[in-house]
Amino acid sequence: MDKGEPAVFTLDKTKMPRCRRLFQLLLFAVFVLYMGLLFYHNYYSRGSLSQQVPLKGRPLLKKHIFERTLSQQPSINDQYENGLSTEVSSATATIRPPATTLDDVFISVKTTKSYHSSRLPIILKTWFQLAKRQTWFFTDTDDEEFQLKTNGHMINTNCSSSHNRKALCCKMSVEFDTFLNTDKKWFCHFDDDNYVNVPRLVRFLADYNPREDWYLGKPSIQAPLEIVSKDKKSQMVRFWFATGGAGFCLSRALALKMMPLASDGKFISIGERIRLPDDVTMGYIIEHLIKKPLTVIDEFHSHLEPMKFIRKDLIEQQISFSYAKLKEEWNVVRIDGIDERFDQNRFLSLHCFLFPRFNFCPNRRKK
Repeated sequence: MDKGEPAVFTLDKTKMPRCRRLFQLLLFAVFVLYMGLLFYHNYYSRGSLSQQVPLKGRPLLKKHIFERTLSQQPSINDQYENGLSTEVSSATATIRPPATTLDDVFISVKTTKSYHSSRLPIILKTWFQLAKRQTWFFTDTDDEEFQLKTNGHMINTNCSSSHNRKALCCKMSVEFDTFLNTDKKWFCHFDDDNYVNVPRLVRFLADYNPREDWYLGKPSIQAPLEIVSKDKKSQMVRFWFATGGAGFCLSRALALKMMPLASDGKFISIGERIRLPDDVTMGYIIEHLIKKPLTVIDEFHSHLEPMKFIRKDLIEQQISFSYAKLKEEWNVVRIDGIDERFDQNRFLSLHCFLFPRFNFCPNRRKK
């Protein structure tokens, strides 16, 4: 090349096939990687069938995944009696985040010395048998007889035996603190005139995440309660509360948020400040102070509503029941079974309807 002539570069044609092959290999690698990622997303995000089918007796899938006719599918309470976990969700369209079992639930029953003999025996004979380790009775005296019958699950709160506001808040305070000292995911309070459909309660709670704030129950009034705030600036405060007579449940996440306000006896102080009983104080703390609204659950029932309107074909779906005697008439669930002379509150008949294998049930169904 003469000095001053421009340089001319030529492409070495012998290297072109090699570049083409490298380019093709690169495209192929990208394609394989893409298909692999696509397969991973579709397969593992939904879960393979083999991964979703749990160990025997622990159904974790939504019940619509394996459709059965109603006549083929055993009832919830039949499954419970046969030792199956009630972890099937029925309210959401997705598989739940942590599964809920009976051992995740702390059940507290508020009672008093004068009702030990009249109210506790029917509970111990019926639904307590389905949740012996999970159910605790909070009372106001020592009672060796019922301490033995409950397997040591009677707690003397040392609160007054009266039914006044302070005594009620005192017992609720002990219930709440006792729950916090456990590792349970759910705190469910009931009264000693409640029947609890235990497997339905567990199945119901399985639709809610205990790591989120949940206040689950049913009000006994038609409109939010209005009170005058006792804070520095007097103002009207409106809030809902779940009646303790029907029962209610709190998630652990919500209970932990309540600790600075309600633990170690502070619950009693708030009840005294607003001058209202335990279930109202609970609603005040949660709805007004923490700003978490009540989630109304119609399947909780108290003696303040007419039990006779609960249809027989819907009984299995209800969570709690109650009773009361108004003058000469009993407010009870209308259900056949045991003679009314021996079952005035109908809890024995109700239990036999749900769990007919118990040995005291008439026409006991054989296994």
